[in-house]
Amino acid sequence: MPQKLIRGLLVFGLQISQCDQSDPRKENKMTPTYFANFDLASAAIWLFWIFFALLIIYIQRENMREGYPAVNDDGTDAPNQGMYPMPDPKTFKLPHGRGEVSVPNANGENREVALEQTSKANGYPFEPTGDPMKDGVGPASWAARRDVPELGAHGHPKIIPISASGQFSISGGRDPRDLPVEAGDGTIVGKIADMWVDEPEQLVRYLEIELSPKYGDGTRLVPMTLARVRSNRVIVKSIFGSHFGDVPKHKSPNQVTLLEEEKISAYYAGGTLYASSKRFEPQI
Repeated sequence: MPQKLIRGLLVFGLQISQCDQSDPRKENKMTPTYFANFDLASAAIWLFWIFFALLIIYIQRENMREGYPAVNDDGTDAPNQGMYPMPDPKTFKLPHGRGEVSVPNANGENREVALEQTSKANGYPFEPTGDPMKDGVGPASWAARRDVPELGAHGHPKIIPISASGQFSISGGRDPRDLPVEAGDGTIVGKIADMWVDEPEQLVRYLEIELSPKYGDGTRLVPMTLARVRSNRVIVKSIFGSHFGDVPKHKSPNQVTLLEEEKISAYYAGGTLYASSKRFEPQI
């Protein structure tokens, strides 16, 4: 076979070509590159995992601005505070000129609670030592919110009685005003005198009860979610007639504060368990 025709040999289906190394035109020329042996896809996925891990740590630390440092049942600092360090205090400016608040802070539970431990070990239940509904413990517990009314976007109290607004009317359903109020034991404790509405949300939040002299003086608020409006009465099952006189009062006739809302709602909620000793036992 002539020499000039030998360009490549077919071996097992692969063509092998010969290269004349003496020919300078066929020498390999290397071009320097910065990412010659660098895997960009691998770098991208590792950068993503690192970012994702840092994001989780950041979110967890931000979540620790309230409720931390963790404490034991007796109020002492817990030995295990978790794997993440406490965040640095951050100051938030409250709207409508209500000052500033910094978290985290050292403002924990600063009131004496009428409870006693049933065991020195953590995790065991506490028993009330007095009237749990009045003392605000267990299901009747409340958070020490600010003693100011909640404001809307325009700086006005959100929750007001419908009689003081003049902008709302009952468009559907039974108007509960002037209906008698029936307690959980079947006694009639008074009648509905007014409705308190969340003005921005256009939602009824509370019913105002005018108590009969036998069960207390003045008026009390009951959360709308704990009242059932029937055609001829309003039923409040969580507490009995003898409990209505101790429902926390609201100081202003035209507004209710955040702290008052907490205490009022907690009192009725606590009655679902504490109103009667028969409610302590399983219901099924």
